[in-house]
Amino acid sequence: MPDKLRILFLCTGNSCRSQMAEGWARHLKGDVLEPYSAGIETHGLNPTAVKAMAEAGVDISGHKSKHVNDLRDIQFDYVITVCDNAHESCPLFPGRAKVIHVGFDDPPRLARRASTEQQALDIYRRVRDEIRAFVQTLPQALEAH
Repeated sequence: MPDKLRILFLCTGNSCRSQMAEGWARHLKGDVLEPYSAGIETHGLNPTAVKAMAEAGVDISGHKSKHVNDLRDIQFDYVITVCDNAHESCPLFPGRAKVIHVGFDDPPRLARRASTEQQALDIYRRVRDEIRAFVQTLPQALEAH
């Protein structure tokens, strides 16, 4: 059996979108993917992202916010940037890693404008579900890039 594809989901602070993507990839595609997540900075794990994922049956509460340099010894097949800032600031990866950008809205930024906690959580849920839909297309969708 071939090795699993090593995928890094990269975001600005490794607090929300990249964590959700890693969680979904482990949950849905752990048989074919070896997912990681990191940020070009570290902002800590976002508690509302943890809550939104838990509602969907995926526990990311044990994840830690990691800097991309913490994973520099891992040879990735793909680096998927999930926010525009990480895409624009993406460091160079040695070896064969192919960088792909799949942007998602920033829940913490959008939630600041929500007038209720429920509206804020709905933003996280929408992005969570969009990330899930993308992860479900892996690894086949990677070949199109």
